[in-house]
Amino acid sequence: MNDAAAVRRTFDADDGTAALDHEVLEVARVVRVVKGGRRFRFRASVIVGDRAGTVGFGTGKSKDVQQAIQKAQDQATKHTISVDLHDGTLAHSVKAKHKGAHVLLRPAKPGTGVIAGGTVRTVADLAGISDMIGKRLGSNNKVSNALATIEALEQASARGLAEKPVEGKTAKATKPEHE
Repeated sequence: MNDAAAVRRTFDADDGTAALDHEVLEVARVVRVVKGGRRFRFRASVIVGDRAGTVGFGTGKSKDVQQAIQKAQDQATKHTISVDLHDGTLAHSVKAKHKGAHVLLRPAKPGTGVIAGGTVRTVADLAGISDMIGKRLGSNNKVSNALATIEALEQASARGLAEKPVEGKTAKATKPEHE
């Protein structure tokens, strides 16, 4: 599916907390061969986000395109992650891999914009990242690249949390003294 034909809509999450935008990443016709012939279904891949630090990805299958998109949207809403944003960018560079897809994400100075292609740009936009440099390495598969990008954002958030010192403790680990 071309980027020009991508669907962007806003919907309210089931819990009513915030409105999430969604973008259809891909709609593919898949075939299952059975004794009597071939059965066709549609697989939709959807990315959701609030453009303020929350993003998710989901896939859905159905005989109808709209039902597949709705299933994917529901799955993406259930599997959202929180992204730590520092002035609209990431705190540090991060590299992630999902199957054959490798993604490298680097922070950028304010005003740079999102310099990334295809799936990486879509995920970054829906996550609310305004300044970032991204490079897709390896596979061209949209689903694998989306999952690798979300994994990279998870790593960036988890690593950022791990580096923050706990109140009352120093960030450096001390060695026990031996007598």
